Amino acid sequence: MVTLEDVARQAGVSLATASRVLNGSTRQVGSALRARVERAADELGYRPNSAAQTLARGASNVIGIVVHDLTDPYFAALADGAIGAAAGEGLLVMVGTTHRDPEQEIAYVATLHAQRVRAVLLAGSRVTDQQVTARLAAELAKYQAGGGRVAVVGQDLLGVDTVAPANYEGAAALARSLAGLGHTRFAVLAGPPHLMTAADRCAGFVTAVKELGLPEPLVVPGPFDRDGGYAAARRTGAATCVFAVNDVMAVGALAAYREQGIRVPQDVSVAGFDDIATLRDLVPALTTVRLPLKDMGARALELALSAGESVTVDQVPGQVVLRASVADLRA
Repeated sequence: MVTLEDVARQAGVSLATASRVLNGSTRQVGSALRARVERAADELGYRPNSAAQTLARGASNVIGIVVHDLTDPYFAALADGAIGAAAGEGLLVMVGTTHRDPEQEIAYVATLHAQRVRAVLLAGSRVTDQQVTARLAAELAKYQAGGGRVAVVGQDLLGVDTVAPANYEGAAALARSLAGLGHTRFAVLAGPPHLMTAADRCAGFVTAVKELGLPEPLVVPGPFDRDGGYAAARRTGAATCVFAVNDVMAVGALAAYREQGIRVPQDVSVAGFDDIATLRDLVPALTTVRLPLKDMGARALELALSAGESVTVDQVPGQVVLRASVADLRA
């Protein structure tokens, strides 16, 4: 049986392009590419799949959103932005959580493909396992070949439209700001090293500190959640300024220091990353790197629904926000 993959290979085009020509997509394909695909289909005797044509024409009004942890305010904000944008388009939304299991993420994509949803949004960090990333990319390509649309919030590693937060750069900017306040002895609550978001933020911070000629920060790995921050904060040694690679870990660190009678920021300063809206009433208020999370979720949906021939990657810079959890040592 001749498949769409065979046609794409014969024509020398991507699966997505072959699908747009043969499965009735509303997205435009150049005349030269269209002729190549049609000629390859004729030569191989390919017959389009009627279900794929239905999906490509947008018969489904359902969007699938897959996040790592819906109880994490970071992902809740991203999903909320996408859901709000979907409502404005008259679309329904299904949300799934992987609990940070990349195998579950792949399974969700396959299931959403089978259910013929119009678009799939993936929100979450990639992992350092290249084989897992390749398998996920292949599953997404199958879905796109049937007319589905995809966008990602995270690293640009899947060959699809992506909203990419500038994790490395944001953490580096935070390190420079903290050093500018007179801090010199740092520790990083680094999260799990296989998670690329955590690794990028840690690397950006550590590199910036070293470039300033300051002592290399102590790096303490651990889970990417509140309990991970709580446990890691108990191992920060003589550091007087602690960077947690997300706000939720910073909350755990604040709890650990409070229980030990360590005052923030008088004895140790604490900073996070993300600027989670629900955490802005912490006492002391948390220094962090702000990302426009709801806007990022809405933008991912926009990219998925308006996808063109070329892949779009939107880089989203972070903004350092200095608050009361960090002491100014310059006085």
